[in-house]
Amino acid sequence: MSNRRRFAFSALGLAGAGAFRAVAQSSTAIPGVFDVRAFGATASGSQLDTGSIQRAIDACSASNGGIVLFPPGKYLSGTLVLKSGVHLHLMPGATLIGSKNLADFPEHIPAARSYTDNYTRRSLIYAENARDIGIEGGGVLDGQGASYTGPYLVRPYMIRMIGCHDVHVNGVTVRDSPMWVQHYLLCQDVQIDGVTVRSQVNRNNDGIDIDSCRRVRISDCDINSGDDAIVFKSTTGTPCSDITVANCVLSSVCNAIKMGTESNGGFRNITISNCSIYDTHLSGIALESVDGGVVDGVTVSNVVMHGVQSPIFLRLGDRGRPFEPSRPRPPAGRMRNVILSGIQATSAGKSPCIIAGLPERPVEKVLLTNINIEFLGGGALDRTPKAIPEQREQYPEYPMFGSLPAYGLWARHARELTIDNVRLGTHRPDLRHAAVLDDVHKATLRNLQAGAGSGSAAVIALENVREALISGCRAPKPCDLFMKVTGPQSADISLAGNDLRGAKAALDVDPSLPKQAVEIL
Repeated sequence: MSNRRRFAFSALGLAGAGAFRAVAQSSTAIPGVFDVRAFGATASGSQLDTGSIQRAIDACSASNGGIVLFPPGKYLSGTLVLKSGVHLHLMPGATLIGSKNLADFPEHIPAARSYTDNYTRRSLIYAENARDIGIEGGGVLDGQGASYTGPYLVRPYMIRMIGCHDVHVNGVTVRDSPMWVQHYLLCQDVQIDGVTVRSQVNRNNDGIDIDSCRRVRISDCDINSGDDAIVFKSTTGTPCSDITVANCVLSSVCNAIKMGTESNGGFRNITISNCSIYDTHLSGIALESVDGGVVDGVTVSNVVMHGVQSPIFLRLGDRGRPFEPSRPRPPAGRMRNVILSGIQATSAGKSPCIIAGLPERPVEKVLLTNINIEFLGGGALDRTPKAIPEQREQYPEYPMFGSLPAYGLWARHARELTIDNVRLGTHRPDLRHAAVLDDVHKATLRNLQAGAGSGSAAVIALENVREALISGCRAPKPCDLFMKVTGPQSADISLAGNDLRGAKAALDVDPSLPKQAVEIL
């Protein structure tokens, strides 16, 4: 931070409203503060102020940085290019309004190549390779997004920053974006704090997109968006890494917290904690890798949800889309070292939590612990065996596998899967299995409590499961069968210390399996 900007922040913070009034009278009242009205901005909301605001930004940057101040008023604008050392400060009562005229948003094609080259090249606020920049204050950015129709290329982002360092976005409200609300690509040292997003007026209204970035902190944000609320992407070969998300309230027409779909560079060392999710039409937590890349070291903890369709969705697929057309199709990635703990969900939909890898590339080292989920229930028992398609190249969303045989948890193609102290229940009776593990190697299932009733399928179904330990579980009363084991590869399955008195039958093992395949210790 430059000394000039540090002095400006200090003066404004100490003098409060009096300093702002002084600045309103003269752009030189406080060194390092540049009032956009002193550069000709009308704040009328009807006359285009783009040129005046940009002159203030240019002057601020040329003077070793500082604050570009928006006093109360309505500032109609096209694209603004943010430059090093410049922080836009929108006072309470100030609104920066995006123009309804696409011609006011010239294209900016960044030097860095990524898959987002296929999306829009226009933005309300744009920065590239800038340092020490920000958008702050108690004001509003309004994109008038309902005015835009058509494909990606004719709908601007609200905020787009590429290759920038030391980025701060704090306190502002962003609403009604034509496209993604915020996109940060190949940035480092990003802090997004106390931002409110209200954007459901168009398609692709992602609340925050963190793309191939490093060292990012997102906290205390309130997002209600028409697409994924907080989404991590790696549309380049560079991973998203060293990221924290905390204390956010999220609602989405799609997913609340998502990694992917673009995953070329992967995702590493990411923690998400203390968030509240509500009224979300797809998944509460969706971790995905379908375009190559490695997901490694992700922890999600202390999250509450209400009214999500599928609380947890983990998918390792093989769509294989390169981030540049000239590049070869990437091989399937990897997903490993994922911990989900302290998750509570109520009024979840009919889809279970899903963990799905590929036959040759399982999801690895996943821990689900201290989880309590109540589903709506109402699922019927389908006694007709059916093959569930792999869908290896399909776009990943929780409905992709169709109707599933479990109401609580369905895991397929996984290795070293641990499920500990998990409670699964339904608001209405559901006759499906509570949990199904299919092609899982080295499974640990401890302290599972799940609802079931007379006429229900087995509480737990294992198919082609190897090296599994089931312990500390309790059969619900009443239930017909606690566990069913099928599949020619099932072997080395042990049950120890379970309370199965509530089940009419404890175990049903496919007669084609050897007796030693399943043991009750």
